Amino acid sequence: MNSLFVSLIQHFRRMKTAYVVLLASLGLVVLAYILVRIYKADVMIYLPLIVLFGGLEASVLVFAIVWSQVDGRVRAEQIAKLASGKDRLTVTLNSIGDGVIATDTEGKVVSVNTMAEKLTGWTQSEAMRKPIGNIFHTIHEKTRERRSNPVENAIRVGGAAGLQSSTILIARDGTERIISDNTASIRDEQGNIFGVVVIFRDITDKQKSEAELLIESKMESISALAGGIAHDYNNILTGIIGNISLARMSTHSPEMLTGRLDAMEKSAMRAKDLTQQLLTFARGGSPIRKPIQISNLIKESAQIGLRGANVNSEFTLPADLWRVEVDETQIRQTIIQLVINAVQAMPDGGKLEVRAENVELIGGFTSALKPGKYVKISIKDYGMGISPEHLSRIFDPYFGTKKHASGLGLATAHSVIRRHDGQIKVESIVGVGTTFHIHLPASFKVDMTAATDHIQRQFTGHGRILVMDDEEDILSVVGAMLEINGYEVKTAKDGVEALEYYKTAKREGKPFAVVIMDLTIPNGMGGREAIRLLKEMDPQAKAIVSSGYSYDPVMSDYRKFGFSGIVPKPYRMEEMGRVLAEVINQPEALETG
Repeated sequence: MNSLFVSLIQHFRRMKTAYVVLLASLGLVVLAYILVRIYKADVMIYLPLIVLFGGLEASVLVFAIVWSQVDGRVRAEQIAKLASGKDRLTVTLNSIGDGVIATDTEGKVVSVNTMAEKLTGWTQSEAMRKPIGNIFHTIHEKTRERRSNPVENAIRVGGAAGLQSSTILIARDGTERIISDNTASIRDEQGNIFGVVVIFRDITDKQKSEAELLIESKMESISALAGGIAHDYNNILTGIIGNISLARMSTHSPEMLTGRLDAMEKSAMRAKDLTQQLLTFARGGSPIRKPIQISNLIKESAQIGLRGANVNSEFTLPADLWRVEVDETQIRQTIIQLVINAVQAMPDGGKLEVRAENVELIGGFTSALKPGKYVKISIKDYGMGISPEHLSRIFDPYFGTKKHASGLGLATAHSVIRRHDGQIKVESIVGVGTTFHIHLPASFKVDMTAATDHIQRQFTGHGRILVMDDEEDILSVVGAMLEINGYEVKTAKDGVEALEYYKTAKREGKPFAVVIMDLTIPNGMGGREAIRLLKEMDPQAKAIVSSGYSYDPVMSDYRKFGFSGIVPKPYRMEEMGRVLAEVINQPEALETG
């Protein structure tokens, strides 16, 4: 009876209406009894009224008791279901291999699964209500800078918001792990954000495995590269050494001697080209750029590659192509190589299509290129095509499937385009053909070097020239070249000596017209430091940089460092004479940028 009474009271507390009805009926019964007692009335007169309200009261009592029991069972079942669902969710989250952290909209932790506990070093009880930044401590893998709050990012974008790449998670004990992750906001039925969930995975071992595979792949490439270099240089040296021997035997015949010398020079220039290819592949061969309209360069280069080939060509080169800022020599070499590659794919003849167009790339077009304006060059052949197993390796050094191919051409082309902030891609179907696509960033700079095109072509001259180099053989050869061209030459072994000679000559009233500087002097002052001090001494000084390190930033932007001209090594006498004449005829030395 007591349990029923307690149940009734609890139920009435939840059902105010039934409670009011019960009180009213009890009041009416009491009122009827009082009336009978006061007025001495016959109780039978009021019996129907008493029965009515008594029955109403009994009905309410029975209803309340039954409903209370039913409602209690329903609520108990609901609570059991909720508890069961929560348990299943907890079991599920704790069984997955990813770390999961849930927070409220303020970034306070409300849930941490077992894997998240393991990766962060924080238990569920320790992490509760703490800011997620205290638990989920992430930094950039290279810069070591703290990553932004993932909760703020998810709420700001209102959906999924992954962290940036190269993310390291620092655990409570200082352990560092490379992770991948995904962050998303949690919404209720009305679409309101009431929390954020961060899911992350340890990919440290995977990254290590990929790095090891990359190293192995590079070692294979280097091995192939070394073998190819040895083969090519042995062939070149055979031509040079053989012709030297024949030249010694041909001193009686000036005509034969000249022929042998020409052959030696030809072999030496092959070595120069190979060295340039190697530098371009290894370090990118920093391009010496200038803005050009590339249509003529494309057509001329393609025609060189097509010489002697039984291939019909079709050019689509609009006159309104945007300008590009490129190293003409490197781009010419790239296009020639791609055309030669196409010709070799059509040994029985065929058709080559060369097309260029202006394109504007928007965000998300490709991960390798920034959004912006580009000139797209496409070179298409209708040859044998490239098999899928070879397609991914065609840009590897010394990899090739054709006879008599060095294997450096496409590797160099890939490096050249990458160093121009562009992209080269290939599409191929066996038996149908191959298309190479090149994207080069458009440039809207004004070409300031155009005026030098009409400088006189007379390479002989007069004046004093100071040559700085650490190699005695080079000083001897360059000195002889310049003296033949009519110049007076003074040589210096490093920057300190060159600056002293320059200062003395200026003080004596016999200044040098131009200083030719080697860029790198082992154990001594090189051209980079020497030109800075020379400009401090004489802002109007003119200097030419000469180096075999084409990847050095000074070579790609020599004017910025204070030089007036550039002669990459090795060079012919005509090349040095031309650049020297151009620099001497400049009205004044350019200021450093």
